[in-house]
Amino acid sequence: MTVTPNKTICSLIFFLMLSFLLAGCTFIQLREETKFAKKSAVLVGKVSSTIFFRDMPVVVAAYSKKDSKRTIVHYTTLHELGPYELMVPTGTHNIVAFGDMNKNLIYDKGEPAGQILSAEQVSAPAGGVAGNLDIVISVQNSKKIDFPVGSKIPPKEHKKFHSTCPGAIAKMEDYLFSDEYGEKGFWTALEFFREISGNVYFLEEYDPAKIPILFVHGAAGSPQDWRTFFESIDRNKYQPWFYYYPSGASIDSMSYLLFWKLQNLQTKHRFKELYITAHSMGGLVVRSFIVNYGHFFPSITNFISISTPWGGEELAKIGVKYSPAVIPAWRDMQPGSDFFNSIFRKKMPPTVEHYLFFGHKGNRNILRPNNDKVVTLDSQLDQRSQRDAKMIYGFNEDHVSILSSKQVISQYNAILADTYQKTKASDKISGNRLCVDFSFDFPEELPRPMPALLLRPVDKKGAETLLYLSPEDTGREHGPFPSGNYEVSMIAPAFAPEPVSIPIRIEEGMVPKVKFSMKPVGYLRGYVVKNERNIQAGKDRQPDTEVQIQSITLRGSGIDRTLIPLQGEEISYSEHYSSHYLSETDFTFEGTFFFFGLPAEEYELTINAKGYEQYSEKCNVKIGQYQNTIIIELVKEIVDPP
Repeated sequence: MTVTPNKTICSLIFFLMLSFLLAGCTFIQLREETKFAKKSAVLVGKVSSTIFFRDMPVVVAAYSKKDSKRTIVHYTTLHELGPYELMVPTGTHNIVAFGDMNKNLIYDKGEPAGQILSAEQVSAPAGGVAGNLDIVISVQNSKKIDFPVGSKIPPKEHKKFHSTCPGAIAKMEDYLFSDEYGEKGFWTALEFFREISGNVYFLEEYDPAKIPILFVHGAAGSPQDWRTFFESIDRNKYQPWFYYYPSGASIDSMSYLLFWKLQNLQTKHRFKELYITAHSMGGLVVRSFIVNYGHFFPSITNFISISTPWGGEELAKIGVKYSPAVIPAWRDMQPGSDFFNSIFRKKMPPTVEHYLFFGHKGNRNILRPNNDKVVTLDSQLDQRSQRDAKMIYGFNEDHVSILSSKQVISQYNAILADTYQKTKASDKISGNRLCVDFSFDFPEELPRPMPALLLRPVDKKGAETLLYLSPEDTGREHGPFPSGNYEVSMIAPAFAPEPVSIPIRIEEGMVPKVKFSMKPVGYLRGYVVKNERNIQAGKDRQPDTEVQIQSITLRGSGIDRTLIPLQGEEISYSEHYSSHYLSETDFTFEGTFFFFGLPAEEYELTINAKGYEQYSEKCNVKIGQYQNTIIIELVKEIVDPP
């Protein structure tokens, strides 16, 4: 039977109308989610303890309080101490964390707990992320919190305990990893996030002898999509990890969530190598992650994308224009969108080898050019992505069958084997290590920031090395580092190292040791962000480098400081950061500003920028408080017509 163009068009229109009718309730819910997301923010932080609790489940909850009534706004559960994420309406909230020893979602007597109480740092602009909201739980801190013993946390839809802490062990048969939940993550991303968040899951305990391969699914996908792949790889050499996320959310926000998860896993496990494999839209998430945050992960050496729409999707453009409610990812997926411009404006690190897989077993008609039944060949083979790819492989498979093709798996394993051999060869090169001992001169019950080890070559020929550490890393060896003479320092927000730096020489056969004491100081940091439309909660809002800041002034008792950006400097932000940070010299650069050595008190911050109204805000500074990063949206001046 021959299908005429008119019949094809009529069938498509009927299908779209039927989809809208069947999904009517979904679109109503999607509209409500969109409204909520625009007036919400994501709060992230870490839960630690003064006492080591092995495998202790933790509940973290944000709540509002009116009179004596407490209303849980959002909560999450962790299988162990570690990072958390919460989505809340913009404003200020209380955050409580407690060890839920019996997993009954009740704060019982004797359970260790800690809290952040209505602090200004718990608020963020709509669509943003408020970070560093760290909480220390202990029996001692539990006596100070404003959360009564016996308080109950309302159970979620799924009854089983579900951890959102990265590295949680998953069973692929779990209903949360089903196709139904994958589709839920696409159509109602906010509901998915508030229910199970997004996370990097393991199938087994971490094994430092095996190279992790992170699998990233596409739109409406789930970790179950990768069954053929993770059953086909050599599990004696590799360990599969899975990034499971609400695929209907903005791609940038899911890129940042991936960064947050991997940063914590890297700090915990110190993996030396990481491969990433992504399908369809997952390739866009990964590229956004690599070009924006890849410099923090020199361990990433292999990226294989499969059937990724590198040129965007025209149907997403139609959906944004005509749909009664818009899925956030559709806006990013439009050809020529700001998202696509941003991920191709930056190049991937030279250490990452990108292999591009595409499928060409599909169809074509008057409405869709050659495609793999989902993504057009033109989009899969966008020239911008081809330029970055080391090799390009085409397969006679469609968008779904490419994930179970023997030919694809064979080629995939051949690439893994080649990369693995290079890894093993580099492992034979003897490295030089450094032992670092550090401590915080700060009360145990208060949270402390993630410190970073800074190595600066004395001869100035090599680049600075910045290695983030966890509190457990004190007294351990780190490396390898190239041989040479260095000035070694420690950096942590709101803390100053003593001594400031230590000269050492690193060479084979020797393990020099350095020791630092981190002293708390008064500190204020902030940055200006773009006033963007359709911002979704969870997007990492980077400093706006295009705003021409004229002056930034901070005034308080005995303090009157004004920063004026230097013009024509070719020094990078990282170089600014390390040199000014160690010398405790105030500075502003590309939309970001720092003030150091501040007494604890209230200050008035004023910002003047060309073409914008003057900005003013009251800021409280506490010694050793590193959570008070100020995120600022400037308002454009209204110019009266002549």
